Amino acid sequence: MGRLTATAVKAASAPGRYGDGDGLFLLIGKRGGKSWMVRVQKDGRRRDIGLGSAAKVPLKLARERAATTRSQVEAGIDPVAERKKAAGIPTFREAAALVHAEHKSGWKNPKHRAQWLSTLQSYAFPAFGDVAVSDVEAPAVRDALAAIWLTKPETARRLRQRIRTVMDWAVAKGYCDGPLAMAVIDKALPRQRAKVKHHAALPYADLPNFMQGLAKRETAGRLALELAILTAARSGEVRLATWAEFDLDARLWTIPAERMKAEAIAAKWPANLQRPSPRRQASGVRRVIRNDLCHRGQQ
Repeated sequence: MGRLTATAVKAASAPGRYGDGDGLFLLIGKRGGKSWMVRVQKDGRRRDIGLGSAAKVPLKLARERAATTRSQVEAGIDPVAERKKAAGIPTFREAAALVHAEHKSGWKNPKHRAQWLSTLQSYAFPAFGDVAVSDVEAPAVRDALAAIWLTKPETARRLRQRIRTVMDWAVAKGYCDGPLAMAVIDKALPRQRAKVKHHAALPYADLPNFMQGLAKRETAGRLALELAILTAARSGEVRLATWAEFDLDARLWTIPAERMKAEAIAAKWPANLQRPSPRRQASGVRRVIRNDLCHRGQQ
């Protein structure tokens, strides 16, 4: 016989936990909300399972639900999972299939339609595909992403976006109380290195013809490009070069350490050219520029 009565349940108002026996408790929150909870234990593991609001579940029904829950646990059945099945809450795998079915008609690229689901099948379903979508948590998602975050960065970013789409859909359908904590997951993942995209390069065999064509242009910019090619200097070292750095008679260019990327005192570039040095040709430009910088546009 339980210790509580229907009258006592209705009259109770002080926050706390009120036991009825056999693990059934009436819980009253700080704001006065009342709910039922049953405590069960199996194989040394204790678990508290909610049975609903006391405003909707009377004492007699709460006792029946508690008895059913204890029997399920004793038989090795997860009562929470069974309840979600009865409520129609899909697994993550099932939710993903539903999202794919709803969205695929809006995707024009057949390859994208196929890859959208296959990415989840390969990397998300093995980890939490059979978990109820309402129970998918940030740690599981983070671990699934981390497995390929650095080795397959592009695939990992797509996987992240698709998991988020499924979980947002679940929230909109009422299967989840709130969205997945993607900001927390992002901070828990290592930083991906941006893929280096090199500039297009001129084939070495084409360089003589290019230099001949370049020589036909009489501009300071042409001379700067020619100097960069002949000395293999960095563009910034050329663009910010000053006249004081050049010894035209000795055909020597000394770059100060503060303008070099490498940690060095200075770099000296020989200018043993077969024709007049680009710097000597540019010396006439200095009278027009009237600036210590060698090239127009760096003022």
